[in-house]
Amino acid sequence: MKDFLPICKEDMERRGWTQCDFVYVIGDAYVDHASFGPAVISRVLESHGYKVGIISQPDWKDERSIQVLGEPRLGFFVSAGNMDTMVNHYTVAKKRRAQDAYTPGGVIGKRPDRATIVYCNLLRRVYKKKPVIIGGIEASLRRLAHYDYWADSVKRSILLDSGADLLSYGMGEHSVVEIADALNAGIAVKDITFVAGTAYRTDSLEGVYDAVVLPDYQTIKQDKREFAKSFYIQYCNTDPFSGKRLAERYTEKEYVVQNPPALPLSQAEMDRVYSLPYMRTYHPSYEELGGIPVIQELKFSLVSNRGCFGGCSFCALTFHQGRIIQARSHESILEEAKIMTWDPDFKGYINDVGGPTANFRAPACEKQLTKGVCQNRQCLFPTPCKNLKVSHEDYMALLQKLRELPKVKKVFIRSGIRFDYLIYDKDRTFLRKLCEHHVSGQLKVAPEHVCDAVLKRMGKPERAVYDEFLREYKKMNERLGKEQYVVPYLMSSHPGSTLKEAVELAEYLRDLGYMPEQVQDFYPTPSTISTCMYYTGLDPRTMEPVYVPKSPHEKAMQRALIQYRNPKNYDLVEEALRLAHREDLIGYDKKCLIRPRGSKQVFGEKKAGKEKDTAGKKQFANKKKTIRNVHKKKSGK
Repeated sequence: MKDFLPICKEDMERRGWTQCDFVYVIGDAYVDHASFGPAVISRVLESHGYKVGIISQPDWKDERSIQVLGEPRLGFFVSAGNMDTMVNHYTVAKKRRAQDAYTPGGVIGKRPDRATIVYCNLLRRVYKKKPVIIGGIEASLRRLAHYDYWADSVKRSILLDSGADLLSYGMGEHSVVEIADALNAGIAVKDITFVAGTAYRTDSLEGVYDAVVLPDYQTIKQDKREFAKSFYIQYCNTDPFSGKRLAERYTEKEYVVQNPPALPLSQAEMDRVYSLPYMRTYHPSYEELGGIPVIQELKFSLVSNRGCFGGCSFCALTFHQGRIIQARSHESILEEAKIMTWDPDFKGYINDVGGPTANFRAPACEKQLTKGVCQNRQCLFPTPCKNLKVSHEDYMALLQKLRELPKVKKVFIRSGIRFDYLIYDKDRTFLRKLCEHHVSGQLKVAPEHVCDAVLKRMGKPERAVYDEFLREYKKMNERLGKEQYVVPYLMSSHPGSTLKEAVELAEYLRDLGYMPEQVQDFYPTPSTISTCMYYTGLDPRTMEPVYVPKSPHEKAMQRALIQYRNPKNYDLVEEALRLAHREDLIGYDKKCLIRPRGSKQVFGEKKAGKEKDTAGKKQFANKKKTIRNVHKKKSGK
């Protein structure tokens, strides 16, 4: 029957179950939609004949909260949810966020910090010997020793701190089924050491003959150079075809072994995953609490691919989804779109058709599907690889089919266009189609910065590529008679950015005539090249020293420079310009960013406020006078 998976004993009884095979404990609210990892994993297990129950956002202070479905026959799966708990809870300034979009009503505080560890320890107190398998983004990016920004220290593998038996990293569809089948066959969890895409604990490496042994935990904790070397070995072994088994020692009797990544899903497997009987919304028990905020954007979006060969340094996709593109067939996506159009809330607008990068619909080159990605070479950076296949034909055909569906008024692309890949396509047909059909006044792209020295550290193309894209985009819109703009995503305080580069970025925005409402400050999340640079001060690819802005005050100055027009930022901008020896940008020339202290620009906001207030008083006085005259007429005076 098509229904939500059981969340209580009554649901189990309705299905005629006396016991679940697996209980899945998750940090998000229960949303049965293919955009949510726990929904995908639980439905995949169900499709292989396993009975799966869901415990969502249990009270981690109450052991009874993880006993509501009873003891499962085979084991527990645990995931913090679609987002890393710490990113979900804290801003880059380590301030508590006000809302959790994955919780009923957006309420914050319904899950603990480091939820994977807390839930596992709660399970271990109650079910001491039951197998516990962890997965999801939080576990995946912490599978080996890693730098933790919030604690500002190098932490052990999450396997050790959680007490879990196995860790499934990456997307997990292949590995969780293999784990489930092994447990179902009676294999002890400690003996499940052979599954690709997993990591396990062991007290000896005697039976591990082919592993690359990483520097041990104590070494990388004390030596940042060794940390950078270890990280880069891990980075070079994220491919399922060429990746080696890795081993990391913590003590004489404590090791973590990471098996090579699982193979990417074939198109048929992708189609099967997305055709499973999802309810496509949140559990009805959340309705009276205000629903789940994040579903509003995702409910009418379509996932067309996963993986990314863009290779941005600050992105964790290489470690999680990998660099090989996996795509669904047109038929699969169109079938989901048709189901979507019959939803009572559908207004004719498909919010997105994409994935990590919307316009990637095939592997970067033919060899990737049999030999994997290059270990020491990026597909797009610093220049496109000579083997790169650039084509938008398949994506254009898909978008056209979606546009032609009954009830569909508009198909948007919001998950991000890789502008360099677009510009490398000498056929401008996709650019025309994009401007013609899939932009609503503004196109959001992510150059991230405009200084080549910073872009190099980011793994992004040189500024000249972005400038060419802007010219072509403007030219195309003029040809179509459309007034559409580019909204650039920009990042402050990335490793490699000094005040000099921050000022250059401010000058670029001045010439563009644009001031972003929000600024993205670099956020050091686990398992990215940029985070490694942030912690070690070294680029792990070259071992070159990298300047890292770390002090909150310098980061505030770099952020303020991007929003230099905001009067609240005046002091920070002035200080930054003087420290960068760019006093030439303080003055009355049109090229200046701010005027000298005491000029009209500095106090302009207050003056404007007084003028507005005076005007308001005059308007109110005139209104009172009019009412008084009307009253006089009525009274005959």
